[in-house]
Amino acid sequence: MTQHLFSPLQVGQISLDHRVAMAPLTRSRAGQPGNVPTQLNVEYYRQRASAALIISEATQISQQGQGYAWTPGIHSEEQIEGWKAVSSAVHAEGGTIFLQLWHVGRVSHPVFQPDGALPVPQELTLAGIREIVEDYRRAARNALTAGMDGVEIHAGNGYLLDQFINSGSNHRQDIYGGSIENRARLLLEVVEAVSDEVGAQRVGVRLTPMGRFMGMGDATPEATFGYIARKLNDWNLAYLHLVEPAIVGTVKDEQFDPRWDAIIELLRDEYRGVLMLAGGYDRDSAEQALASGRADIIAFGRPFISNPDLPARLRADQPLNPADGTTFFGGDAKGYTDYPALA
Repeated sequence: MTQHLFSPLQVGQISLDHRVAMAPLTRSRAGQPGNVPTQLNVEYYRQRASAALIISEATQISQQGQGYAWTPGIHSEEQIEGWKAVSSAVHAEGGTIFLQLWHVGRVSHPVFQPDGALPVPQELTLAGIREIVEDYRRAARNALTAGMDGVEIHAGNGYLLDQFINSGSNHRQDIYGGSIENRARLLLEVVEAVSDEVGAQRVGVRLTPMGRFMGMGDATPEATFGYIARKLNDWNLAYLHLVEPAIVGTVKDEQFDPRWDAIIELLRDEYRGVLMLAGGYDRDSAEQALASGRADIIAFGRPFISNPDLPARLRADQPLNPADGTTFFGGDAKGYTDYPALA
């Protein structure tokens, strides 16, 4: 049975006809030079337009925000034009797409930094923080210029906003460190700026409570993420997106904290809007999560890599193509746009 997976849902101002979303997936195939989406990327997203909602791969808001090779940006005219071709192709197939906004923070390397600057982790100045908030604002505006239906603020997986949120990584002594309110301040300032720019109903936020990727950890995750969930209610956002802790990066985490289920229930209670969950779901577990009220929409990652027509396969209970892990990151059409759809 997939009666819940294939029931309609309102997300912000967008009406979705089912609840199988495509999770953000870094594939490292942006065109060079310039980290610009190409026709290969256009075809990849076009093939997957039957998702209820596509969340694009993480996309850097500035050159400073890049941490990996061949990942796309949304801060140059060429990048905007590249993404415009992607959104046009998705819309032509009847799909909906949000662009995920990304700044990696300390997870970078001199080869990606302007003028080869050495990115030894250091405390951002207050002026530097203000500049980054404006970079998020500008990136959101650029995303809508590129025809995107909305944006997702990536505040998880050990990247910049998550580095501020977690007590294990945030050792600041000013208004951005110490208390939960201070550690959440940068995320909330970004949400405010982006919502001001494009409208809160076009904005989602992704969090990874209790995630351990990139050395993250928080002393009081229930209190920290409960506070953030409550504060996010102030905006009437499109959705809140949480990642199950059974997945760390791209692999299964057998050591995840057993408090996770209680935290999901807490955040489900605290957050009044649409809740999206991702992380290792299959057809049956997704249906169960929706039926129980654990989530309102389920985002699938790796199944969408190898099954461009994943919703049709789930609806018809058809077998899934296996994914080739050796082609996840970097390369050409192999393992990217050559997976077969159902006949």
